[in-house]
Amino acid sequence: HPRIEAYGTVDELNACIGLVVTAIQGDSEANTTLRELLGGIQSRCFDLGADLATPEGARNSEKVSRIDDADVKVLEEAIDHYQAAAPEISCFVLPGGCELASRLHLARTVCRRAERLMVHLGHAERVTPEAIRWVNRLSDLLFAMSRAANHAAGVADVPWKPKSGD
Repeated sequence: HPRIEAYGTVDELNACIGLVVTAIQGDSEANTTLRELLGGIQSRCFDLGADLATPEGARNSEKVSRIDDADVKVLEEAIDHYQAAAPEISCFVLPGGCELASRLHLARTVCRRAERLMVHLGHAERVTPEAIRWVNRLSDLLFAMSRAANHAAGVADVPWKPKSGD
């Protein structure tokens, strides 16, 4: 069922973010902030899974925490912070670089899949618009974090090298 596919993928995303957290090395203030932000995101992923599993109007739906505009705003502010922590982008970037960035890219791709599944579900059943906006912004944040992680590690982003014409 599309609903099970959607919340199952959000659960997979949460596990990927857990892998990201295990790759954060050191106890600097920036790393502590990153761990705390990702921990909050993991909790919101759990809320999102519950939201998707228990649509509004279903039995006990009033007990479910739902993603809201404030949650989206947290991600948007974090995107601004992490975009500013890396040089301006001048080409398409491939997943890779340091281990932390690579794990962030993996989480980003799972997040994009969750978004696609949520949109698909939304064509058949109600999905809260804030939840879809939140997962969309999360994938952008994970990309910004991956670039910031590479920059902090002194590792260049992996540029896409288009196939040259013959």
